[in-house]
Amino acid sequence: MARPRAFDERHVLERAREQFWATGYAGTRMDDIAAATGLGKGSLYGAFGDKSKLFHRVFGDWCTAVVEVAEGRLAGGPDAEALARLSAYVHLMAENTAADTERRGCLMAKGAAELAQHDPAVAGRSAETMTALLTLLRTEIGAAQRHGDIDSAADPERLAALLLAVVRGIEAVGKAGLAPEAVRTIADTALAALPRPRGKEGDSTREGASTR
Repeated sequence: MARPRAFDERHVLERAREQFWATGYAGTRMDDIAAATGLGKGSLYGAFGDKSKLFHRVFGDWCTAVVEVAEGRLAGGPDAEALARLSAYVHLMAENTAADTERRGCLMAKGAAELAQHDPAVAGRSAETMTALLTLLRTEIGAAQRHGDIDSAADPERLAALLLAVVRGIEAVGKAGLAPEAVRTIADTALAALPRPRGKEGDSTREGASTR
């Protein structure tokens, strides 16, 4: 009978994530993970495999969390509230970036930038996450169009892609040092740029929250 693990797997994965997040994939050694988690390298290899497999596990968990955060704001509901849900999500991303005073950015973005060109697993998981985010945004845009808050003649696919580029770009410029208020202004401007039906121009919804 297999012996039960004498460690908290979730805690170990969190500590590994923090190490990868801080020093990147190439800059992280299994010795670093061992020191961060308090486990010997033998235990790490036995439980999670090599560094690549451990990173894939951490990276996958992060991508899942990214989608879950979006689902928390873009979970559907009355069409009358769809524009408010979109606004809440975009502003949440801006506030998260503004609160990231260490400028660590997003582990998904960092991992994809470092590895996607050579690692099919990272590239595939990143693309899957972007597709899920795009679908959530497109669904809410369609709901706002049905309610008359966004011009029904606009292409929801293109608008969703635009908002996705904005929320992911906000993280990049914030990490590069753009001031928090400028980051918030980007969010406001993107939402104000959504095509509105005649008579509703300038009627924007500002709703934000800050949690990571």
